[in-house]
Amino acid sequence: MVEGRGLPKANAASNTRPGPRAGQGAPSALDRVRRIAQHERDAKFTALLHHVDVDRLRAAYWALRPRAAPGVDGVTWHEYGLGLEVNLRDLHARVHRGGYRAKPVRRAYIPKRDGRLRPLGVAALEDKILERAVVEVLNSIYERDFLGFSYGFRPGRSPHDALDALTTGIKRRKVSWVLDAGTYSGGQGPVGMSEGAVWAWSAAVIAASR
Repeated sequence: MVEGRGLPKANAASNTRPGPRAGQGAPSALDRVRRIAQHERDAKFTALLHHVDVDRLRAAYWALRPRAAPGVDGVTWHEYGLGLEVNLRDLHARVHRGGYRAKPVRRAYIPKRDGRLRPLGVAALEDKILERAVVEVLNSIYERDFLGFSYGFRPGRSPHDALDALTTGIKRRKVSWVLDAGTYSGGQGPVGMSEGAVWAWSAAVIAASR
């Protein structure tokens, strides 16, 4: 059954749309990295840390959700922002001298519809800031390698975009079956299969369909 979502957007092109990225307001120093990643496929990037500057960290802070739950240190988005510039300069200095240490991830649980609990990991705010800034730098390289039908954790893409593309594919082409597969934490799949067995099974299904 195809979800009734109106007309599909057919958004399976390789390029992603701009999203709430860490570098939204940061300098475009990554443009050269993007060009090299696109045109020099064998290039090796060995010096990228200088792109994680205060401007990019600041943009990463503003890209976070202000009302998100705090990590193990209890620091909220608003509290960190009270001394934002001082905090960012201190974070930048620790990162670049090799003194930064990530904090443990706080474990939280949210209820699922079937009564079970879904485990979540809640990172500390400062870790989120740095992670988002680093992801922005790495995205400038790896976004060139993704194909148009890849949607997971990509800037400017969402599950709704994937549903739109799926709807388009089903309506425009002859489709005999749709496969939905996933792996689960704890080493057990939906039918008691180990994660390795799930991946082996998936590979066999894909190979058989070619």
